[in-house]
Amino acid sequence: MILGISGSPRNMATEHILGMALKMLEEKGYETELFAMRGKNISPCRHCDYCLKNKECIVKDDMYQLYPLIREAEGFVLATPVYNGSMSAQMKIAIDRTRATLAAEPRSLRRKPGMAIAIGGDRMGGQELAVQQIHTFYILNGMIPVSGGFFGANLGATFWSHDTLEEAEKDEEGFRSLRKTTRRFAETMEWLKKIEK
Repeated sequence: MILGISGSPRNMATEHILGMALKMLEEKGYETELFAMRGKNISPCRHCDYCLKNKECIVKDDMYQLYPLIREAEGFVLATPVYNGSMSAQMKIAIDRTRATLAAEPRSLRRKPGMAIAIGGDRMGGQELAVQQIHTFYILNGMIPVSGGFFGANLGATFWSHDTLEEAEKDEEGFRSLRKTTRRFAETMEWLKKIEK
């Protein structure tokens, strides 16, 4: 299963574009699951180290809906709106709270591919930095960050939404980066299957 996490507090462009990416992967034969941070009660990590001793998070909130999906996922697609030139607080909270999963199973994310999607209200609104932050999470956990390659999707999929869903749907450059990155992600999944045989 490929897990898509939407780090938006709204049901707008980020969640919609993530859904389109997951649909592209479904068309290539993958099972997908979309988890939206929207409407969830998920607190920031307290860095209390409870998880290091007890192998679970002390904060019993809606993150417990996400933990089993993280353990089950074979690959990840993290999508974030860009706020103040960076990823959203909701995406950062989801990333930080994976600490409990990793405390229980330190190698649980290793060798799993991950792609990033960032949607900004401005053309140069911080999409690239938000994608890099997601890739940093992947790298720190031994995952395989997947980009779309040269010429249009160097780090991943980026969109210019003008802060509306309608404008995001018109961003052909954004869709080109999404198609390229999704294709490369599927190729990486297939490559991993071959080398694991």
